[in-house]
Amino acid sequence: MTGPGLNWPQQAIGVAAVATWLALLAAAAVAVRRRWNGADSPARREWSRKLVHIGSGAVVPIAWATGIDRLLALPAAAAITVVAALNHRLRLLPAVEDVGRPSYGTVAYGASITLLLWQYWPQQPAPVAAGVLVMALGDGLAGLVGPLVASPSWHVLGQRRSLVGTAVMAGASLLMLVLLRLALMALGPGLAAPPWPSLVAIAAAATLLEQVAIGGIDNLSVPLGVAWLWQQFS
Repeated sequence: MTGPGLNWPQQAIGVAAVATWLALLAAAAVAVRRRWNGADSPARREWSRKLVHIGSGAVVPIAWATGIDRLLALPAAAAITVVAALNHRLRLLPAVEDVGRPSYGTVAYGASITLLLWQYWPQQPAPVAAGVLVMALGDGLAGLVGPLVASPSWHVLGQRRSLVGTAVMAGASLLMLVLLRLALMALGPGLAAPPWPSLVAIAAAATLLEQVAIGGIDNLSVPLGVAWLWQQFS
């Protein structure tokens, strides 16, 4: 329900669940940063940032499950994006921006969620979940595993990409899409989802979009692209 007839107790529970999750995620990121801040490997110094990147993907399923309304979800996402932009500038929470290269990925990530909520929420939550989960798990795991496992690599517009990282991105993206489709099937036959072969095409498109990551732009292009494709194939 949207508007004055909101179930405010339910909304309060949803907001509390999201806020609690984000607080736990921030605390975990700070703990990881303290543990690995002095690590010799630049990849390990980014673990706290990747933890936030991956963990933030759970916000959309939580909001979906608790029925958070557009009137709350959209301003909250926009506010978090503004906070991310300020943090990028001022480094108020270094664990979120602990990256050794110029990147606006965190800001782009928040902006993509805000745009997806504006476009689809709450009538069509599945495209939002698809876009965010693929970016969170696919790109996040690729960024963790890729630098740690030696494999052939190449550069796209100055950004290093590896065979292992790209394979992880493709596999994790497809897994997230499959799990989302299974969840929709379990929720009821009236919920539209792409046919199974289309999930492979969406995962492939996400992997290609992730290749172009200059300045963290993939945090915007991948969620928006995946959500649009999910909706088109549905």
